Amino acid sequence: MKILIIGGNGTIGKTVAAHFKENNEVVIAGRNSGDVTVDIADSHSIKEMFEKIGKLDAIICIAGEAKWADFKDLTEEDYYIGLKSKLMGQVNLVRIGKDYLNSNGSITLSTGILADDPVVQTASAAMVNGGIHSFVQAAALELENGIRLNVVSSGMVEDAYEKYRDYFPGHNPIPMKKVINGYVRSVNGKGNGEVIRIYN
Repeated sequence: MKILIIGGNGTIGKTVAAHFKENNEVVIAGRNSGDVTVDIADSHSIKEMFEKIGKLDAIICIAGEAKWADFKDLTEEDYYIGLKSKLMGQVNLVRIGKDYLNSNGSITLSTGILADDPVVQTASAAMVNGGIHSFVQAAALELENGIRLNVVSSGMVEDAYEKYRDYFPGHNPIPMKKVINGYVRSVNGKGNGEVIRIYN
């Protein structure tokens, strides 16, 4: 398969990309590095990326940002960071990317445990993750040509544990193998409209 991985050089992305590269043609996209560059907060940038790459069998997004701050300090503009990047960025990848997928292709988005089990300073990030879950379940009902849409929602991964451990007291770090398998399930399985939760 020809697979596009947006965020394929990130903490999770590089591990997922390494797995899929074993048996597939993988194209890496990132904001500052990769085979192609893209700013998912900009729909024109998304369109340009797909025009450069051409037809695909699978799209995986492991990118998008949201502001982490105390609720009392979050401004309206702070919320728009997550809404434009992680939420609408991934929505636009589906809206635009579906037209570049071969029949029976798949799109896999990424969120995280905050949608179901938020911690402090994540009012914006948790809101965005929950919105993506609802979007995936609804949009999957209407995709054509056998295209499937799922989202992988992981807990705090092992490779990011040291960086984020203070934000997630008592949370068990998720082995990267389990995270990889979430993306494998979405790409190689038959599920559609699924929120693939990997929380323990």
